Amino acid sequence: MTLIVQKYGGSSVADPDKIKNVAKRVIESRKKGYRVVVVVSALGNATDELIKLAHMMASRPSERELDVLISTGEQISSALLAMAIQELGYDAISFTGVQVGIVTDSLHTKAKILKIGGRRIEKALGEDKICIVAGFQGVDVNEDITTLGRGGSDITAVALAAVLGAQVCEIYTDVEGVYTADPRVVPDARKIDLLSYEEMFELASAGARVLESRSVEFAQKYQVPIHVRSSFSNKEGTRVMGEMSDLERVVVSGVTSQTDEAKVSVLKVPDKPGIAAKLFGAIAAEGIVVDMIIQNISEGGTTDVSFTVLQGDLSKTMEVSERIASEIGAEGVSADEDIAKVSIVGVGMRTHSGVAAKMFEVLAGEDINIEMISTSEIKVSCIIRQEDVECAVVALHRAFGLGG
Repeated sequence: MTLIVQKYGGSSVADPDKIKNVAKRVIESRKKGYRVVVVVSALGNATDELIKLAHMMASRPSERELDVLISTGEQISSALLAMAIQELGYDAISFTGVQVGIVTDSLHTKAKILKIGGRRIEKALGEDKICIVAGFQGVDVNEDITTLGRGGSDITAVALAAVLGAQVCEIYTDVEGVYTADPRVVPDARKIDLLSYEEMFELASAGARVLESRSVEFAQKYQVPIHVRSSFSNKEGTRVMGEMSDLERVVVSGVTSQTDEAKVSVLKVPDKPGIAAKLFGAIAAEGIVVDMIIQNISEGGTTDVSFTVLQGDLSKTMEVSERIASEIGAEGVSADEDIAKVSIVGVGMRTHSGVAAKMFEVLAGEDINIEMISTSEIKVSCIIRQEDVECAVVALHRAFGLGG
């Protein structure tokens, strides 16, 4: 029998009725002759509530203990879904990340998968059981529980699909697929039927929250087809797979925005070799991902270095940056949380000139100032003021003709 992996997000298992709905969908797939492995997120906002509880106990909770705490959310939803499927007359079994052998590094709250055993799942599938796996979690070589970061259940699902040789990894969420922009901001945003891995990765890393960017990277590496669809309808969603033909390429596929980043500036940094390596090496050692980096022209032997990180990492980033600034003789460190990133993504950018220039012209036409710019072959991103982000998304969506 063909194997499929299905992942259901928090909104899909937010309450008992929705869990029962998921159970019925899983059984429908089983009736079609598929062997099914299901990965689930925590119920609704359960993870956020657990994090709040942790911060009621300590101003800066231990990341090890935080992982022990927040991993429980997925265990609850996996067990409840197994019960719901059993109630409908089908054999199901739930597993934690530890039980299925998901081994990670020891970077708590942002761990990366090193290997997956998979033998317990294969044994259960051989016994004709539906397997339910708690997403988002694993165990390190010290047998400590770890979590994979926000969107980690996507990574669990794609990784399992790769290891088990699944035909497809279906990502079920509360929207019908990936759109050309956030429909809440742009009413005429259009659902995209087909995306390449590269486009989906850039959209995800630029703020599209339908898929976690590392899961797309994993899917591309192991050529796992992904189908993003709604858990509340049977409509076709968005398929993510290998490179498309030239005829299927569009210049710009989508516009995304991200408002949870912050800009950090290290002021009056001595302009000499090794300084940037020392700063960003220390930041990387803390597991902090830096997005954009810009260095001003040197004046009087010093320069300012600015970069962006997620707001959730800002406190730790400031601690590290202030320590390094003191060591290298910089003047100080400042932070700005009132920024946003707006991006355009499309594989057609490779073969079309003037796309970035058009983006800049559109933003200028809306009197929106650009503070930082980052580009890749298929993406252009700009840092702007947070208050301008919705205007920017609407204007760019219109200018590149993405409306439905």
